Amino acid sequence: MARILGVELPNHKKAFVALTHIYGIGSTRAEEILRAAGINRDKRVKDLTEEEVSRISKHINENYKVEGELRQEIDRSIKRLIEIGSYRGYRHKQGLPVRGQKTHSNARMRKGPRPSRIKKR
Repeated sequence: MARILGVELPNHKKAFVALTHIYGIGSTRAEEILRAAGINRDKRVKDLTEEEVSRISKHINENYKVEGELRQEIDRSIKRLIEIGSYRGYRHKQGLPVRGQKTHSNARMRKGPRPSRIKKR
């Protein structure tokens, strides 16, 4: 298994798919990284050499925020919204959808499971 930025990439997957296991890297960014490192996108992770893995990790470190650094930045942004008392901060604090979605009948992921009701006999 190749290890990039503290993340074990699965050996049996193609390089561009395996890179998406890193937080902050999607399919488009994975393609860009492999193109910049000069690696074929269809190459499997188990076939990558140490030199290719180091080129990938070097390119990611120089150009992108990923994993812990990205998570910290997102957390700081949310805390800032809460501190300044913005509407979006309030929605984050209450655990409700932030981007204008309706909540009358949806939003179960943000609101959690429905409260149980006591049935009358």
